Amino acid sequence: MSKHTFVCIDAHTCGNPVRVIKSGAPGLQGSSMSEKRLYFLKEFDWIRRGLMFEPRGHDMMSGSILYPPHDSKNDAAILFIETSGCLPMCGHGTIGTITVAIEEGLIIPKVAGKVSLETPAGLIGIEYQQTNKKVDWVKLTNVKSYLVTEKLTIDCPELGEITFDVSYGGNFYAIVDPQKNFSGIQDFTASKIVQYSQIVRERINQKYPNWFVHPENETIKNVTHLLWTGTPITENSHGRNAVFYGDKAIDRSPCGTGTSARLAQLYAKGKLKIGEKYIHESFIGSTFIGCVENETMIGGKLAIIPSIQGWAKIYGYNTIIIDTEDDPYALGFSVI
Repeated sequence: MSKHTFVCIDAHTCGNPVRVIKSGAPGLQGSSMSEKRLYFLKEFDWIRRGLMFEPRGHDMMSGSILYPPHDSKNDAAILFIETSGCLPMCGHGTIGTITVAIEEGLIIPKVAGKVSLETPAGLIGIEYQQTNKKVDWVKLTNVKSYLVTEKLTIDCPELGEITFDVSYGGNFYAIVDPQKNFSGIQDFTASKIVQYSQIVRERINQKYPNWFVHPENETIKNVTHLLWTGTPITENSHGRNAVFYGDKAIDRSPCGTGTSARLAQLYAKGKLKIGEKYIHESFIGSTFIGCVENETMIGGKLAIIPSIQGWAKIYGYNTIIIDTEDDPYALGFSVI
């Protein structure tokens, strides 16, 4: 390995970045995107680090690579990359990637307005609306999502004991609703939530080892995200969140897998019905439209089929060079 060139298209989904790698990505071994995700992490993780971390990326950077589908019935397959690793599923990344792929001709769907996308977490059905050359919105029907367990407790710095639920929406989320020792995200800065989350996530996985393993894919495990909730900014929204991921990131979008996990939690508690819209705000106020499309089962547990609708915008074209023989910071770094 010495000098490698990657042609990228940069976009954001409701404020959160999506860097789509158009060319320069490696071929991967495996018969599914789940297998190829593990192979990429083993053999090519330097690409993720180089493109996502500083100086070519930043703490919130995330991206994707499109591959041919394994089943000819589908339109494409996708690998998600970000500072935290390679997620099994990423909602904002899917919305951003599909927007880029349609507008830039990276995918020619078999059926106009629909895309069948293979992800490491499973097959995702997608609808989109296009006006001329612009994609107005993307709606994805996500993987089975479910409330794993509820009313667990953990000690949080400064706040004391807090109660949380764990729900799955493509990743495992600890969901912290307003309570005695946590009034809601409206009363906290993003930096304070990050500070809490870094410690709380580690404590959760230490206190509850092997509690959170996907019943159909054991490579998906442990609480990787925290979803803190609070009072919405606008009257039209039903909820607001601050989703913590990676080592120090708060999602600028409402988070697709996080919204899916939230819908599953609310449905299991009888607070949301099939077909009911749920407008979910991000920390900065951007919104996704969530909906429980249907009820199903997974691993003997009640689950839902959620849909998430949002938008994305392309903002740049980027040719990035990673040269390990010339640049001591070719593989990226993190300061904080």
